[in-house]
Amino acid sequence: MNIKSLDIKNFNIKKFLMNYALYIIMLLMIIIIACISPKFLSLRVLRDILTQSSTRILVALGCMFIIVSGSADLSGGRVVGLTAVVAGSLAQQATYYNKFWPNLPELPVIVPILAAMLVGLGIGAINGYTVAKLKVPAFLATLGTQMIAFGVNCLYFNKAPNNSQPLGGFLKSFSEVGTGSMFGIPYLIIIAVGAAVIVWIFQTKTCLGKEIFAVGGNAEAARVSGINVFKTLMITFMIAGSLYGLAGCLEATRTGSASSSYGLAYELDAIASCIVGGCSASGGVGSVPGVVMGVLIFNVINYGLTFIGLSSYWQYVVKGLIIIVAIAVDVRKYSSNH
Repeated sequence: MNIKSLDIKNFNIKKFLMNYALYIIMLLMIIIIACISPKFLSLRVLRDILTQSSTRILVALGCMFIIVSGSADLSGGRVVGLTAVVAGSLAQQATYYNKFWPNLPELPVIVPILAAMLVGLGIGAINGYTVAKLKVPAFLATLGTQMIAFGVNCLYFNKAPNNSQPLGGFLKSFSEVGTGSMFGIPYLIIIAVGAAVIVWIFQTKTCLGKEIFAVGGNAEAARVSGINVFKTLMITFMIAGSLYGLAGCLEATRTGSASSSYGLAYELDAIASCIVGGCSASGGVGSVPGVVMGVLIFNVINYGLTFIGLSSYWQYVVKGLIIIVAIAVDVRKYSSNH
């Protein structure tokens, strides 16, 4: 009797560690960094981490849709860069000396935001059609789109009279989105939280959200059950593209500038955040809270190691180890359930 109780207790401990290993690791890292530099636990640092994480959360949420549907997307980072430049080129003051469109009047702040999201949506539609209709493997299709997006961005950015000069001179209303706050909470954090809530509701409370999980779990079974797989994948990639576009626009507002180099490797960080946050690489599994936590884990690492003066090269080592641990835990969790 006692032996059985002990076995059950041990099983529960193992299960707990398996489910929350990454959260425990992050907590331990925070404790270690805080012991080295107690100022790391200040509200200012927390605010900085959350602000820097905001655009990354949007990219990771878009990436989550793709992974849950059983696909992959390598174009996210370059879409962020392209949409940052597009939004920035439409948000300059009329008096700016190097205005991208010299004859364009000052536009309402909603215009560059919508333009960026529409460009992202369009690229997402191309990805979705290529994957769902032309049956090109998602990895290769989005790799091609990544190159096209970067090439188009460089051509657009190099247009006279800009000639590849970093964009600046943004309207105050545009910059305010990235630097302003409400009741002490930056707008970027509010937008990221709002987007996360909307995505969570869509993912868990709508038929289409559940269909995305079904397609990711088993596309053929979903098709037999009456789900339009083509439509589902198209919408999935288009939602992801829109989120990439919004992230690109907000990145321009946050930094007060934009260039064709923006968004470099964002898609890799997003994929890593999703995997660390519990998304299954084989599709059909993923949650908004897990993805948000995955983004925060990597940003705590980046900010924390920089904060204590450790070489930035260590960030890659730690990130790689965490990804390996996350996949190992996921595999063990999956095998233990079967």
